[in-house]
Amino acid sequence: MSRAWLRRPVTIAGVASAAVLLVVLLPLWVVVASLVDLVGGRRRLPTTRLLGFALLWTWLELIGVAFSGLLWCLGRSRDRGANYALQRWWAARLIGSLRRTCGFEIEVRGTDSLGEGPLVVLGRHASLGDALVSAWALGSLAGRTPRYVLKKELSLDPCLDIVGRRLPNYFVDRSSAAVHRELEGIATLAEALGPSDVAVIFPEGTRANDRKRASSLERMRVRDPDRLERLQHLEHLLPPKPSGAQALVAAASDASVALMWHIGFDGLDTFGRIRRRLAASRVRALIVFETHARTTVPDGEAFIRWLDERWLAMDRSVAAAMSAAQSRHAPR
Repeated sequence: MSRAWLRRPVTIAGVASAAVLLVVLLPLWVVVASLVDLVGGRRRLPTTRLLGFALLWTWLELIGVAFSGLLWCLGRSRDRGANYALQRWWAARLIGSLRRTCGFEIEVRGTDSLGEGPLVVLGRHASLGDALVSAWALGSLAGRTPRYVLKKELSLDPCLDIVGRRLPNYFVDRSSAAVHRELEGIATLAEALGPSDVAVIFPEGTRANDRKRASSLERMRVRDPDRLERLQHLEHLLPPKPSGAQALVAAASDASVALMWHIGFDGLDTFGRIRRRLAASRVRALIVFETHARTTVPDGEAFIRWLDERWLAMDRSVAAAMSAAQSRHAPR
């Protein structure tokens, strides 16, 4: 559904129906989900927790849509400040919901070193919530106004669809044959970057896992053996796709560049995997921002090697942080 006037009534009606059903059937699904969890030996009640989060998410979506409609009625639908305020509120409430229902613990480091002035963030992509978590960290904690390269499939989230398209985000069509047009669209995020603005892209292009990593490296064996030699030892990240990141960094010529990596969200990309993770233990996540002065970021072909080297360093940082976290929380 590429047309908003067709898509939005369907997605909003779907979320509204789910919200009402989750409230009306609350006593039933709490009992049934808890019994399913306990019979299956899942004492942390992951199914119940996820349904609790679904309840809060659906109502937060509807509240976000309602406020976006109010902005339209007041003639402020193009007011970036108002829409960013709504986005910050929505992201912060969703993070709070994850903490309360699923027991997420999230630590953020490096927001105080982002400095002032326009910024481009190149982020690791490992879970369904990477854009949400980064929007919360950059918006609520760092006081920034982020703009994103997002896949067009996220238009099925009604609040993100409405508010996200009012803000200077770009919804990329990953299946498009018009690659040049998509790169031009990505570069538009760099237009008029103000002192508090951040342009965010996830260069891996999709959520990382072992299967995707092996497939990406195998394709690289034929297309670019030099990059394969550099990147073949990646353990946690996918090889970055340089075109989009290069287009964005080149267009934002005055912006510093920050890398964003995290641990704790790995594998949270399907309902089944999220449930297994919640059943095992409390989710403890760490998000780290590492800022690089623009003078240290090369242009042209040298940028690809720079990006690969940064990705290898990020992979090592992820491995070290995972090892440290396992040591801290190992039973004694």
